[in-house]
Amino acid sequence: MKRKLTAVIGIAGMMVSVAACGGGSKAGGSGQGADAKELTVWLTVDAQNNWPELVKAADAAVKKKHPGITIKHEYYGWPDKNAKLDAVLATDKAPDVVEMGNTEMLGYMVKGAFAPLEPSEFDNADAWLDGLKTSVTYDGKTYGVPYYAGGRVATWRGDIAKQSGITSPPKTYDELTAALDKIQKKQGGKFNAWYQPTRDWYAAMSFVYDAGGAIAKEEGGQWKATLSSPESVKGLEEFKNVIDTYMQGDKTKDESDRYIVYGQGKSAMIFAAAWEGATAADPKNDKTGKLKDNLANFVMPGPSGKNMPVFLGGSDLAVPVKSDARAVAAEWINAFTGPSGQKGLMAKGNLPNNKTDLATLKSDPATAVPATAAESNWFVPMAPGWGQVEKAQILQTMLQNIGTGKKSVEAAAKEADAAIDKVINTP
Repeated sequence: MKRKLTAVIGIAGMMVSVAACGGGSKAGGSGQGADAKELTVWLTVDAQNNWPELVKAADAAVKKKHPGITIKHEYYGWPDKNAKLDAVLATDKAPDVVEMGNTEMLGYMVKGAFAPLEPSEFDNADAWLDGLKTSVTYDGKTYGVPYYAGGRVATWRGDIAKQSGITSPPKTYDELTAALDKIQKKQGGKFNAWYQPTRDWYAAMSFVYDAGGAIAKEEGGQWKATLSSPESVKGLEEFKNVIDTYMQGDKTKDESDRYIVYGQGKSAMIFAAAWEGATAADPKNDKTGKLKDNLANFVMPGPSGKNMPVFLGGSDLAVPVKSDARAVAAEWINAFTGPSGQKGLMAKGNLPNNKTDLATLKSDPATAVPATAAESNWFVPMAPGWGQVEKAQILQTMLQNIGTGKKSVEAAAKEADAAIDKVINTP
């Protein structure tokens, strides 16, 4: 699920300093709230609908240690949660634990909305996946705990591949493009050998990072956009080559309805969140009646010769700075995201928050592809003004200009860099 970063968090009270609220270096503020009698936990409906038993297990662990404590749960849909959170953070009724999409964390950390946590107090913290660890880290401090992850994989139709004499998924980028060339020639017309929406910046930036580039880099405490660097341009040029060669559809679209388009049967391959292929194959989306039995996932190879680095989405758990039960909140988070919790989440089809558990998924043929793909990952720049970059859709505009041929790769990248530099260092 794609979670949009909350760009502006102008809520009174969110600028309250951690020190003024009694924060300390340890989770829960060096014991603050260790004797709390009540705990309020906000999660999304994902937990309520898909793994309620894991919530109950975490509750039981905390209640065993704190007899008599009352644990309350509130569940929210993704579109509603942040509006409610913004409002309550301005009061003294803040929850003690709140689930955040990992791209949502930054804006709240910048504003001082969350209490700092001590990573050593959480199981597997030393093995958190790099992209997830980045999402909970700001200015050298940790403000959240990774909960679970979701990666991106390549998915293609084995039946379409076989029509062109291809019997197995490609292992290298050269093998991939050679196969796609055959498929495109065989299918012809308006068929997409690779349906790759032009404005899909998650995919485009994977090409950038694979080529050694980056969206932006920090130097001397200041962030500077680097999309026009030689490495980034190389990645963007290869992304444009994909669009020009294999994408026959509308060059102004984003990825929001990719699974619906894929279900229409006019595309051989997508590079997308792992759930998209399966959703396209759902009978209500599959207009071909063939996808369920013919889709194959594989690790996306990169032009560099290595696996393509993927954007690692997912959820984090944080403790609002106004919580008066920080210590118990941290204990609940650890009980929920610890070894037994991760085992339960993996059983539900999620990727774990740490490399140790990820290794076990790699050894299982049923989960090897998404687990292997997640090993190489990237995350957005943890800059104060990143929310403004997303809100302005600077990357999407650049990619559309490139994909439609309105501007050259170099010109579009330089324009994007200039736009990013204007806002990226401003909270």
